[in-house]
Amino acid sequence: MFSHPLHVGRPGIGNRAAFLRRVEQILDSRWLTNDGQMVRELERRIAQYIGVRHCVALASGTTALEVAARALDLSGEVIVPSWTFAATAHALYWQGITPVFADIDSETHNLSPQAVRRKITPRTTGIVGVHLWGRPAPVDALQAIADEYGLKLMFDAAHAFGNTCKGRGIGNFGACEVFSFHATKAFSTIEGGAIATNDDDLAERARSMRNFGFRNADGAVCVGINGKMSEIHAAFGLTSLESLNEVIAVNQANYRDYADALGNVPGVALLPHDARERSNFQYVVIEIREDPKAPPRANRDEILTALHRHNVLARPYFWPGVHAMRPYRDLFPHADRDLPNTIEVAARILVLPTGADIDRKTIARIAAIIRNPHVRAPARAHLGGSPENRVPIPPPQPFRTKETLLHEQY
Repeated sequence: MFSHPLHVGRPGIGNRAAFLRRVEQILDSRWLTNDGQMVRELERRIAQYIGVRHCVALASGTTALEVAARALDLSGEVIVPSWTFAATAHALYWQGITPVFADIDSETHNLSPQAVRRKITPRTTGIVGVHLWGRPAPVDALQAIADEYGLKLMFDAAHAFGNTCKGRGIGNFGACEVFSFHATKAFSTIEGGAIATNDDDLAERARSMRNFGFRNADGAVCVGINGKMSEIHAAFGLTSLESLNEVIAVNQANYRDYADALGNVPGVALLPHDARERSNFQYVVIEIREDPKAPPRANRDEILTALHRHNVLARPYFWPGVHAMRPYRDLFPHADRDLPNTIEVAARILVLPTGADIDRKTIARIAAIIRNPHVRAPARAHLGGSPENRVPIPPPQPFRTKETLLHEQY
């Protein structure tokens, strides 16, 4: 149905001329990294946009998670959802911390406070909540548990830049929150991330840790890494921030078009956003469920296969759950017993293409495939030119391609 692959997320470029002007300024200044003008300006603008005291820019979202965990002095066991991108757990395990997987709420897809309580042991030092799909985690309930047991609470807000919870910008909850600014995010620095916090001491520790533990030119005051964001990446981020409202408007329009196109498809439900909160609408997520009132229809994997057959590279995020990936499936071979909701949700989710390359007509055609996945794609399609010179369109990529998975998800 489509002559070129439609990806879940393609990078936005923003105002190319504005970005290149900033690059010229960087080259003229000869200040390419090490907390230069662009990084400081980006941190200031992000903090202002979110409404927090501090933004600490880092080289990636994963690096930001690692630095935040170290700055909070997490150790032993830390409770996390399995239904998230692997980096949430990897950032802990990389530092010798054991991620303990707790189940999610099957309706919100976020960490279940009741499941968290069941996982607390004498070795537990913290909780990492995730604002999955940008929809707020149960911040108050998790904070109450953290306060009751004397635990540190932080949030992985990789999906949630620009979103709100209870009218406040995400970034204001827990001890700190961590953002990803990967190329496919609504707001991007190409590669990058940040820690947002209202804790002065935590921000100071994080700034030292991202720069080898240095606080000034006299030497290190703690163990640190090279996790700094470069000036070029910050320049892209400043440009991206200027076009963020336009990106969100496109995403929101696409979301509404999907809602219209899929509203009457039996067994297919578009994951809703709270109209009272601000959202970046970065992800269009559908759930494929059996409808007892309707005749049997294709399951999630059959629909996924059909979409790929038509060059629509929908994805089964974050299937099958981090607990089922290595090394965690070897460390916790019986984790499935405590994660029934995670397993159920993982089997029914699809994420659909959105962004500036997707329009209403495209969405209608994608919806037609979902509505009737048994209609096969043409056996052979061609791109332009005379019949003898036409080149066959390559087949769509397999949905489990590792490189595509990593590029699109985080």
